[in-house]
Amino acid sequence: MAIKPLSLEEIKKMTLACRIAADTLTYLEKYVKAGVTTNQIDQMAFDYMQTRGAKSACLGYHGYPKYTCISVNEVICHGLPDDKTILKDGDIVNVDVTAFIDGFYGDTSRMYTIGNVSEEAKDLIDAAYMAREVGIKAIVPGATTGDIGFETNKLVTRRGYTAIKEIGGHGVGRKFHEEPFVPAFGKKGKGEKLVPFHCITVEPMVNQGTDEFIEFDIPGSTIKYYNTADGLLSAQFEHTVLVTDTGYEILTLP
Repeated sequence: MAIKPLSLEEIKKMTLACRIAADTLTYLEKYVKAGVTTNQIDQMAFDYMQTRGAKSACLGYHGYPKYTCISVNEVICHGLPDDKTILKDGDIVNVDVTAFIDGFYGDTSRMYTIGNVSEEAKDLIDAAYMAREVGIKAIVPGATTGDIGFETNKLVTRRGYTAIKEIGGHGVGRKFHEEPFVPAFGKKGKGEKLVPFHCITVEPMVNQGTDEFIEFDIPGSTIKYYNTADGLLSAQFEHTVLVTDTGYEILTLP
């Protein structure tokens, strides 16, 4: 199915959704700290999006029961907020939010550190951040999804980490998830050709150890969450990016 580029009016709507998503993560900065539950963070994110006139795209998506995904330490992605998970000193946390407003979806995530985080964890987080950045810089006229995956995986490997291959970024805009799949592993020139004036997410998931993972069910949902198979840490950053005819524009900058 051919990807339909966004009109100028649709890009304006998409920009607003992305702005709200990005602002939500900034708003959470002062609340993501030791002693707070992931459920409390989830509720705060929802409350903030509501004040901006947006809804959470996560709630009810394929039965998913929460407003955000909050992944702590060895959880790779889709971590389910609850009252049992209380953040503690040394934790690393990914909060993933998608704001829905006026028919469009803005999707972004970032890492937070709780108190005194180890140097090893800080290095992993930096590698995940840099992997996203080099992936975005691969978005040039005529680029493919494989170009993005090649650059992200090259950086991750050189830093001594592994990138998750089976889970990755995606098209986003009129739908929460649409084509193309944007991997964190690939070959230059391979994969889908990027379509100008269409949005994608770039979100490499980077593990300290093995790239193997364990899949867990979420009751009442077809969405799964994933932990590292060896129990080591995982980190991720995500931006929604508008592909243009000259390169790209990041829509979820803080």
